[in-house]
Amino acid sequence: MVRSVSSTRRRIALVLAAVALLSPLATGVAAAQSVQSPSGSVVVAEGETVDGVETVAATIVVRGTVEGDVSGAAGSIRIAETGRVGGNVQAAAGTVVVEGTVGGDAEVGAGSFELTESGRIDGSLDVGAGSITVDGAVGGDVRAGADSVVLGPNAAVDGEFRYDAETFTRSPDASVAGGVVEDPSLGDGGGSGIAGGGDLLPSWVGTVYGAVANLVLGVVLLFAFPRFSRGVGDRVGTDPLVSGGVGILALVVAPVALLLLAITIVGLPLALVGFAAYGVAIWVGSVYGQYALGSLILGRLGSPSRWLALLVGVVAVALIGLVPWVGGIAELLVLLLGLGSLGLGLYDGYRGRDRGTDPDPGAVSVD
Repeated sequence: MVRSVSSTRRRIALVLAAVALLSPLATGVAAAQSVQSPSGSVVVAEGETVDGVETVAATIVVRGTVEGDVSGAAGSIRIAETGRVGGNVQAAAGTVVVEGTVGGDAEVGAGSFELTESGRIDGSLDVGAGSITVDGAVGGDVRAGADSVVLGPNAAVDGEFRYDAETFTRSPDASVAGGVVEDPSLGDGGGSGIAGGGDLLPSWVGTVYGAVANLVLGVVLLFAFPRFSRGVGDRVGTDPLVSGGVGILALVVAPVALLLLAITIVGLPLALVGFAAYGVAIWVGSVYGQYALGSLILGRLGSPSRWLALLVGVVAVALIGLVPWVGGIAELLVLLLGLGSLGLGLYDGYRGRDRGTDPDPGAVSVD
């Protein structure tokens, strides 16, 4: 029994090491004193000062002061009117709104970008987006490539405003010291910067990196916990409704419980550890969900190989994820199934250990 426990600990350590090595694109890491919520949001509160923010998160909000750079990817990024970034902003997001001050340059790739009346960028602005609105102050040049570009009445650009857009609207009250130039090469990848496509990697690069990271973590999981992993895949196939239901509970209830625990002074350290464990569980559950999907597909074809099932599941989810709307829904369903099956597996393992049996002996089978 001692040997079994020691073996289990080694396998857990192996998985945690893989998570630590592969997690930069799967979890957000913010600078010291910034706040990352369990939902994946990073918030620099008003009156708070941090050295910098470098993260991948659901949302990034700066209401306080970031002395260095803000660099990351998110669903939405907002620099509030009270927010100040002393360095540069390098961001990729669904929406980016600058209401406060950026002391350096801003390089942005987004679905939509807005520099509001109260916003100011002391350096240059280089942005590629679906829609761009510049209605604040820019100390340097502006390069903007989008379907729609709007130069608002409060815009004050000290340098040149160079753009490429299907629709361009300029207010007569806008001030551009260096002149306005239409440059079709911005949309064709000419030049450098976000708008020209030189500094922003193609979207497929992130998809490939994420798929590779998931694949590597999946290999580690299948190697370290072969029997447990097989059980997770089988459980999704035999009882997907139960797995999905438990996944929903885990996704919603766990963060609420941890937040309630964090309110108490005594429970705060445990809550912080719980948040970290929750983030790992989300990723592991997602990978298990992809593995289960691959197992279902290969099961229909009569091929039981767990390694091939992992590859098929990861590739399938990565490809489906590229489809707007449908991809997001599919990824959520896969996460719920994997997370729920993971939770059920851990619960069954706990019950087995409580009865004095070894839930996962650790013998590595070969397909």
